[in-house]
Parts: sequence; structure tokens; C-alpha cells
Amino acid sequence: MEHIPAVTQALAEVGSRLKRLRTERGVSLAALAEVTGISKSTLSRLESGQRRPSLEVLLPLAQAHQVPLDDLVGAPEVGDPRIRLTPKRVNGNIVLPLTRQPGPLQTFKMIISATRNTPELCTHEGYEWLYVLSGRLRLILADRDLVLSPGEAAEFDTWLPHWFGSTGDGPVEILSLFGRQGTHMHVRAKPRRRALPTD
Repeated sequence: MEHIPAVTQALAEVGSRLKRLRTERGVSLAALAEVTGISKSTLSRLESGQRRPSLEVLLPLAQAHQVPLDDLVGAPEVGDPRIRLTPKRVNGNIVLPLTRQPGPLQTFKMIISATRNTPELCTHEGYEWLYVLSGRLRLILADRDLVLSPGEAAEFDTWLPHWFGSTGDGPVEILSLFGRQGTHMHVRAKPRRRALPTD
């Protein structure tokens, strides 16, 4: 039985990866061609495996899809398998992105400083889901002023004027799932009751 060289096998799978990335993001071939400068016919042949991928086309595609080049060619991960995520400091808060790939939903762990306690309402496109891990989160949605404790969650359309932060008692640790407009998270608060058996 003939063994296919690893490099040949990896290149043969690039097309399907490119098509999956594009369709998952809801991007048309025409739109991708406009962003990358690669013709629509070339992109189509790449995705179908009719054209061998080269570095000059893979680099702009990796940039357009916002993924490492390794993800397109399927380079094996070596070394330490642990994921080392880099926290960022945003407006005095610590934000740790938990989602490694672009997509309709992005997940973050946030530690909100106790000093973030002055409401400044904002609106923007999207839908957000918040879950409190520790501390007390103050959430303002239009004319509603709520306080969430550990284990409580909230979800809302971000076109609604909103703000969230600390109650001022101390820092708050939360999980945040943010999606583009039209993407909702579904949370079941209680298990569904089983129907009673009938005679």
C-alpha cells in the first residue's frame, strides 16, 4: 500500500479548510476575492482542490480569515499542548479571550475592577450573554437597574442602551459571550419536566 507523503496530504486538505472557513463566516467568493485581490475563479479552484495552494495566495487568505497560516495547512501542533491565552487590560479591566477562532460567537472571561462603578450607557450591534462567576455585577438595561450575584446570568440585545460594572463593593469576575446581530444564546434555567405517565 502506497503511503501519501505528509506534505502532499496536508496540501490536499487546504481546499476543504478554506471552504469551511469561508462558509462558517458567511463570506461569498466575490467578497473574499475583493478583500484578498485573488480572482474568484482562483479561489473556487483552490477550494475544490483543482489548484495547488502556494504561499502567495495562502498569506492573504490567512489574513482575510484572521487565522494563523498553520490553521490553513494543518500543521501539527508540537510541544506543550496547553493553551496560553494572553489577557489584555481594557479600560482598567482584565479581559481574557477564550475563543481562538473567528466566528459568530466570541467568549471572554473578564475581571471588572471595583472602580468601574459609574454607569455610561452605550449601544452597538450584537447580542451579549453574561454569567457572574464571583462578585456582584451591576447591569443597567435602558431603565432597568439590576444586580447579579454569582451563578446568575443575563442576556440582551446590545442595541438596547446598556452598561455593566461593579457595584463598588469589589471586583467582579464574569464570562461574556458576544455574538453578532441575530445570534442568540439559549440557556435553560431549569430541567424540562417529564410528562407524567398515563394509564
